[in-house]
Amino acid sequence: MTDTGTGADEIDTSKPQSARMYDYFLGGKDNYPVDWEAAEQVISFFPAVREMARTNRDFMHRAARLLARRGIRQFLDIGTGIPTEPNLHQIVQAISPSARVVYADNDPIVLRHAEALLHSDPQGRTAYIQADAQEPEKILAAARQTLDFDQPVALSMVALLHLVGDEDDPYGIVRELVGSLAPGSHLALSHATGDFDPEAWERVVEVYRKGGTTAQVRSREEFAGFFTGLELLDPGIELAARWNPEGERARTEGEQIPLYVGVARKP
Repeated sequence: MTDTGTGADEIDTSKPQSARMYDYFLGGKDNYPVDWEAAEQVISFFPAVREMARTNRDFMHRAARLLARRGIRQFLDIGTGIPTEPNLHQIVQAISPSARVVYADNDPIVLRHAEALLHSDPQGRTAYIQADAQEPEKILAAARQTLDFDQPVALSMVALLHLVGDEDDPYGIVRELVGSLAPGSHLALSHATGDFDPEAWERVVEVYRKGGTTAQVRSREEFAGFFTGLELLDPGIELAARWNPEGERARTEGEQIPLYVGVARKP
């Protein structure tokens, strides 16, 4: 595990944190009153946010399984969040026990729970990096201690880029990360959108910004820009519930969730 020196005793409970709010939406217990208050404000503007969190999680599981079945044996998951079983390494190592997974997140509370991310299958390996998505060079340098960048890697940035504003050049971050990967690597993304209810999402974004977290929803066209130069896998860019659903119930329950997703291959 790579630790940059930020410990659990430095967790700031004076303002809400996106990872803890996400944990609250999922019904977890690693959150504080300040997170509850902000999360309930989000729920008041968009009542389906709990279902959105579950739908996002389900997409990550399906994408990870698909890539593992396609022969990918290395995964870099940026914006990991608080561990919620099954974690990505449990999904892919159930298919390929020798798979290697590197997690990265910048929230101290995730570091506190990082041990849960490191219970690898004996044939594989997992590691954790304490770093911000806006530090791609740092993430790549640390990930190279576990992953072989001469071989394909699946880069997962699920429910992350809507927490990176345009002023921080999210497209440049993705280009730098993908540019370091070998041909045959893949990129998996999910992203909240205001395409279907702009006013509600303006209010949701404002809740995050008032709490000190950058947030920015994007249109389908803007989301597609993250995949420039890559080959989208079927069914292309879709709402999460429509992306390779596993059963009719899974598709219909999340049909209206405003979360775009996509998985693409680097040629």
